[in-house]
Amino acid sequence: MSEILKINSVGEYNNFVGQETLHPLVSVIDFAKMDPFCFFKAQMNVYAIFLKDIKCGNITYGINNYDYEDGTLIFIAPGQVYGVESNNEKRQAQGTALIFHPDLIHGTSLGKHIKDYTFFSYEVNEALHLSARERAMVNQCIENIQYELEHAIDTHSKTLIVSYLELFLNYCKRFYERQFITRGHVNKDLLIRFEKVMDDYFAAEMALEHGAPSVRYCADKLFLSANYLGDLLKKETGKSAQEHIQQKMIDFAKERLFDANKSISEIAYELGFKHPQHFTRMFKKQVGMSPAEYRSVN
Repeated sequence: MSEILKINSVGEYNNFVGQETLHPLVSVIDFAKMDPFCFFKAQMNVYAIFLKDIKCGNITYGINNYDYEDGTLIFIAPGQVYGVESNNEKRQAQGTALIFHPDLIHGTSLGKHIKDYTFFSYEVNEALHLSARERAMVNQCIENIQYELEHAIDTHSKTLIVSYLELFLNYCKRFYERQFITRGHVNKDLLIRFEKVMDDYFAAEMALEHGAPSVRYCADKLFLSANYLGDLLKKETGKSAQEHIQQKMIDFAKERLFDANKSISEIAYELGFKHPQHFTRMFKKQVGMSPAEYRSVN
């Protein structure tokens, strides 16, 4: 397994790929203009966005490998591992990278809302696949940032760069929503599999030992990130992943309440509640009556 480097600054990343550092906190890299270099894997302690225009083989992202297709964007948040195996051979990279340090956006509107761009926590197999028109829009945003980097740094530089960066990320949010829609057939299949993950969890009585299934547990079973699953469900159904899990728990509880041999406390424990009164409170909030009232009515 190759060594995992640590990239703590924009300048460090620039040095590894042979890019001149025009600004200490942000960099745009056109890999086609770089000399060949040894590819590497690194823990990225900066934000990084990569746009690939051609196939470039398998990259490592987190603990997984991914065959990176052309016309895709991926987003790396500080702390994530990203890279390509090099075998100590220098290779010509292709595509574009936008690297920025968290300090660039501290104290700005973007800094306050960076967590709203949940695609920075997606898995690489949830990359954004761009249409030709979308790619042109992305390229324009990157060119605007590059223009500011080549302009002498002045009191307006940071404001303009961050504004262009925020605009770029807002476009990406729109494009991801388009992707959720255009991949509707895939999403429907995922919803079915999500339901099955929860059904299997309760059927195996895992809640007795581990409590209710978490969003992360369900996402892991579907080979997705928790953020991607949550965003997809919200877009597809209008409900969050947690709301889906709660609804499954209510459905499970309703079925069990028809069994007169089971006490309400037993049902609560089977759902993962340590205290039956917490189950009663959730059930009444969701159904409009207590479990005992529901049982007597039905």
